[in-house]
Amino acid sequence: MKNIAAKELLKKYKEGNCTETELALLESWYLTSDNEKIDLSIEQLNAAKSQVWTILPIHQREKKNVKLWPKLASIASAAVVLICLSFSLYFYLNKHNNPAKTTQAVAKILPGGKKATLTLANGVSISLNEANIGKIGDQGGSSIFKTEDGQLTYNTSKAAATSQINLLTIPNGGYYNLTLEDGTKVWLNSASSLKYPTIFNGNERIVELTGEGYFEVAHNASKPFKVIANNQTVQVLGTHFNINAYHDENSIATTLVEGSVRVSTKNAANVLIPGQQANVIGDLIKVKAVNVDDETAWIHNEFVFNNEDMGSIMRKISRWYDVEVQCPSDLSRMVFTGSVSRSKNIKQVLRIMELTESAHFNFQGRRITVMP
Repeated sequence: MKNIAAKELLKKYKEGNCTETELALLESWYLTSDNEKIDLSIEQLNAAKSQVWTILPIHQREKKNVKLWPKLASIASAAVVLICLSFSLYFYLNKHNNPAKTTQAVAKILPGGKKATLTLANGVSISLNEANIGKIGDQGGSSIFKTEDGQLTYNTSKAAATSQINLLTIPNGGYYNLTLEDGTKVWLNSASSLKYPTIFNGNERIVELTGEGYFEVAHNASKPFKVIANNQTVQVLGTHFNINAYHDENSIATTLVEGSVRVSTKNAANVLIPGQQANVIGDLIKVKAVNVDDETAWIHNEFVFNNEDMGSIMRKISRWYDVEVQCPSDLSRMVFTGSVSRSKNIKQVLRIMELTESAHFNFQGRRITVMP
């Protein structure tokens, strides 16, 4: 937008004569004009922000339970435009009060993507995000393929094959999925890994997980499937479940979507039914009911926070965007509820959280500091 057109829109805004279309155009211009001066006073910006704030349900929150963004489909189109304008006005104020918080500082912090390294039994490592589609290797009679949609699969001639141990490692800012030789499908989240055999010999199918993985286990009544994660073991015959076993989380959380699983530690065991989650702390197992869609939203590329504390949220953001986060203990206990696509850049995700006015974020390269 040319400066003269922008000035005309700003003049109409100050006079209260902007249409919804013009407000949207003003928002679009603002987001692409970081180096231009916006001709509104601090008082006018605050007044506009307050006007938007009072008509939106987004601001309603309890003292320690902050509600984030609402379902936009339930808000009139004019309110949607005003939300966008409120975002811009709020960040204009904070941008000029805090020079370190700039568009340039976060421009290169992008969402995660399909990234993984496959380590073969002989120690050879293959970068899957760089590998060509098609056959990428052979070992012990098994052929390894990267499919067109970026999955890892195995084609094994069992008569001639010998089982080999492979390791699939996902870095921060990555995710990947694979199909094991028995047909079991596995999704791996950022900062995760799975150790597994190319062929499941014997009477059990055993894999080892670090981080987070979602499993759709192929049914085989004669050969139980086991996932070892830290000090717990999950045993199934064929079912769908999610395991969150990051070392920096307070517990290992196993969420059952379909079927039945048995979660066990050295001194305890529990059988889950769909909709239940087992949380393992040490050797203790606590079972509770959860919303499985919330717990598995990450495989659909969504962040879903349901009364989730800031510390947990920022750990997820740290893994997905591959950034360092510093969050004071008093702020880490604050809880939020809301959802947002993981395909958004980090600036968009944190912008929505800042709108609650309960927390703010300072960027220094790839380091983010949470502030009151």
